[in-house]
Amino acid sequence: MNSLTAAESAILARLDEGQLVESLVNLVAVPSVTGTDAESQLQHDQAASLAEWGLDVDTWALDLEALRAHPAFPGTEAERSEGFGLVASLGGATVPALVLQGHVDVVPTGDLDKWADRNPFSGQIIDGAIHGRGACDMKAGVAANLAVIRTLVASRAVLERPIAIHSVISEEDGGLGAFATMLRGHRGEAAVLPEPTSGRIVTANAGSLTFELRVPGRAAHGSTRLEGVSAIEAFLPLFAAIRVLEAERNIRPDPLFRGQSLPYPISIGRLVSGDWASSVPDLLVAEGRFGVQLGESPDAARKAFERTIEHASATDPWLGDNPPSVAWTGGQFASGQLDDEHPLINQMSSAVTDLAMRSAPARGAAPYGSDLRLYNGFGGIPTLHYGPGDVRFAHAPREQVDIAELISVTRSLLLLAVRRCGAHF
Repeated sequence: MNSLTAAESAILARLDEGQLVESLVNLVAVPSVTGTDAESQLQHDQAASLAEWGLDVDTWALDLEALRAHPAFPGTEAERSEGFGLVASLGGATVPALVLQGHVDVVPTGDLDKWADRNPFSGQIIDGAIHGRGACDMKAGVAANLAVIRTLVASRAVLERPIAIHSVISEEDGGLGAFATMLRGHRGEAAVLPEPTSGRIVTANAGSLTFELRVPGRAAHGSTRLEGVSAIEAFLPLFAAIRVLEAERNIRPDPLFRGQSLPYPISIGRLVSGDWASSVPDLLVAEGRFGVQLGESPDAARKAFERTIEHASATDPWLGDNPPSVAWTGGQFASGQLDDEHPLINQMSSAVTDLAMRSAPARGAAPYGSDLRLYNGFGGIPTLHYGPGDVRFAHAPREQVDIAELISVTRSLLLLAVRRCGAHF
């Protein structure tokens, strides 16, 4: 293992761990659900702080109409009337040696009764962990990114090559903020997205496509239900066919997914049917998520799902004459992958091991979609994930992040930044 240089040790010593924790608590307190005004508020708050620290700041209002009209538009699910991009750089005007990117938006809270004190945005510290919506996904990563920049500024180190921070919106429903940032022309030699990785270095993501399946029925009075056809019952053979397709698509996943039982899930997240208790429902709408395999095009994935629905319908007495329809709505995440031999992987690994004095972190892939595919693919920026938190806590009322892990990951990101940017005194 490499020993730390005097400059590296001195810069790491300037990391204010208390300020890091306070920053995350304050971030969690802002209810920045995708598409809300609070999402914009966080972008403006960060822009003001970064400008105050002396960074060159580019903040802009997203042209939503132009973005939606772009042929590569990644899709959205939340209603939105505005959005703002934010990029700030330190150390010069050349291409940044490192980009740290994070998204400020969070998913809705769900049933408030499932949260402690019915407050999803408490930022409460319990047993060494910070709790609240977004604490894990991914405001811990945002806080880490800000702490890296704040520490570099506080240290007064000279950077041989610049570093940039990208703060984006709308990651949760498709990646509109990252897409807009790439179209704006912001680039870097390499990027790290500190999404929650549980100590692993994640170099690939499966994709995910949002679908809407509309299944017809025939209405009738509930007392004469045999005169009708329930759309709910018509959906059942389609659901069974979807489960078979899911099993087939997960038989031999990429080795990067070792240890994961379901890399490419197909889930139904919302079912709506019927408008009266004593009526046979004539329509069921199922909204869900379709996992895209590594290296598979979104178009090929869509066709696989559509073929399954078509085949299952053709063999059904009712659906054969009354076929369901499939629409691809909301976020459309392609898969993404960093070249296994890219030096960024070993650089990130060394930054972790040289601080923790332990074996190299495991490497692998994640089953969720992320902005990695837009940075690595559309933007051509070699990108990986390494961040604080366990994704199993994400999108759940028990969402939390361990403070010790937050500090450890932030130190590793800071060391990576020092080395890639050539920070010295």
